[in-house]
Amino acid sequence: MIRVLLVHDSCLLRSALGGLIDAEPDIEVTTTSWRDARCRARSIRPHVCVVDTHCPGSDGAARKGELAEISGEISGKDGRGELLVLADAERPGPLRRAHEARALGYIDRNAPPHRLLDGIRSVAKKERFIDDSLGYGFLQAARMPLTARELSVLSLAAEGASVAEIARSLHLSNGTIRNYMAAITRKTGARNRVDAIRISRGKGWL
Repeated sequence: MIRVLLVHDSCLLRSALGGLIDAEPDIEVTTTSWRDARCRARSIRPHVCVVDTHCPGSDGAARKGELAEISGEISGKDGRGELLVLADAERPGPLRRAHEARALGYIDRNAPPHRLLDGIRSVAKKERFIDDSLGYGFLQAARMPLTARELSVLSLAAEGASVAEIARSLHLSNGTIRNYMAAITRKTGARNRVDAIRISRGKGWL
């Protein structure tokens, strides 16, 4: 039996996806919010953890490194669990963050339901599973000029966080955050912080 942990902050979508997965005779699913994801991962030790990169909690979790922590939690000492993400080719930023968290499977969010089930079964067998339609997104992700940390800083800035708030959230100094913002502005060819956010959103990095 394949144990699946489904992480999503929308109760409605979590229930719908959970019902789809749980209807399969060879798969059992546990659903959870991002807040409880690490705890649930430790308790059930899933073979596959399914995460929607567009769900409300996923971007914040990725910024703080929680996606990678969950990936480490499910693999543990025996290396059994793997990460599978639902992604969008038009948003290379979340794709890159999932790759840096060592996700093994990538499903197009617009794919038919059976693709998710196929992906779960493949990833449970330690086989890489990537929808062909995400190829453009991966190409764009590879061309992104910003590092993972710079994306984290910019994402928080896009939510209106001040330098001090970003520093506290990422456990860095105010000076370090200012240096990151200067590098982000230079790399994106922006005039200022607001312009860097606009450019990055337009390209799907945020």
